Formats: sequence, structure tokens, C-alpha cells
Amino acid sequence: MTLRPIAFLCLLPLLVLEVHAQSAEQILQAARLSPTARPASLQAQIRGEGQPTPLRIRLKNRVISYCFSNPDQTLLLKLDQNRTRLLEKKGDATNAVTGTHLHDEVRDSGVTYQDLSMGFLYWPLPILQGEETVKTRRAWKIDLQAPSDEPIYGVARVWIDKESGAILRIEGYDKKGLLLRRFEIISAQKINGLWMLKQMRIESFEPGKPDPISRRYLEVLGKDSQG
Repeated sequence: MTLRPIAFLCLLPLLVLEVHAQSAEQILQAARLSPTARPASLQAQIRGEGQPTPLRIRLKNRVISYCFSNPDQTLLLKLDQNRTRLLEKKGDATNAVTGTHLHDEVRDSGVTYQDLSMGFLYWPLPILQGEETVKTRRAWKIDLQAPSDEPIYGVARVWIDKESGAILRIEGYDKKGLLLRRFEIISAQKINGLWMLKQMRIESFEPGKPDPISRRYLEVLGKDSQG
């Protein structure tokens, strides 16, 4: 079964800001703000059952670059207030990633281009469902309704830390309300005085079954010496 996972949000540094917002849209606007104005270059890997997939993550000017080698490939995620754009650079050509290509895996890593797009944060009609505790942190819980052309997901559910504005957990549910995918921050680390993701777990589920059918980890290993 091929699932279309939701976005890989937590590559971003963890914002440190007090979220006083009262509506779901206001809270999401704070979460959408890109901290990439402070540049960073990081070594990372996507780890599953096979060999890890290494990559470099670069953050600058509201652009997140995912850089792979052997062969060279760079994915550019451009962020603004109203949407995200995912571009793929191979050789001298740079093209938008759209349509069915979004559902493809990136280098057989188990992660799709759609994972990197962050588009679900801009789905319409967000609903604030209240507050919950996620690993001792008080968090806003927000449901985002999928647009009509979304083929698999019906709802994305996001938990956003009330104090910092950081996204703690993301779950994607199908049209019947059954869990398909879960992204969860496991640990964070401080790099050059800025809190960053250290490890995030990505779990896939068969609809209606409580146990995950696969687990992968996004791990930030440290500062990139080539940055």
C-alpha cells in the first residue's frame, strides 16, 4: 500500500515565541513563519530498515534546501505567507514538483516529495479543537480539512506548542477518519545557540490498525562542515 504522507515540517529550527493567538488561523500563521532568516547548514539522514539516506539541509532567506549527492539533487522549498513551492534541481535544470511526481519517493528513502512540501499547513478552514499535553508540553490541537482534490487525506491534525510555537506532532487521517501517518518530535538539540530538531519519527499505519506498519527517522547529525 502506497501512502501519500503529509509534510516534513520539523526540519525547521524550533521557534521561540509566545503564542497568544485565540483562533486556529492566528496560531497557524505563527507556525508558518519561517525562521530561515537565520542561516544554518546541517548534516542529516533519513533512516529506516535499509541503509540511511544522507543529506544536507540548508536554511536561508525562507528557503529550505535538501541537498543529496551521488548523483547530485537539490530540492528547494520556498516559503511565504500564502503557500509553499517545491522545486527540484538536477544539473542545470530547475523545475517545479507538481502532479503525480509529488507522490514519488525521494531516492528510495521512504519519504516523498509531498512530505517536503508543507502544503497541508495552508489547507482551508482550520478548526481549533482545544488544548492537549504532548510529552509534558501544553499544545494547541488544530484540525485542517483537506481540499477537495486531495485523494487520500481527509484531515491533518497538528499539535503546536503553546509557549514556543513549535510543531510537536502531526497526524494524517483518511476520508473515514482513520489514522494513516504520524510525525512526532523525539528530541531536539542546540546548534550555534539555536534549538534544532535532533530526531523525528515518521510512522505509517494501515487504516484501522493500531500498530505502525513502518517507522522511519529523520535525524539531524550536526553542523555541516561544508556549509
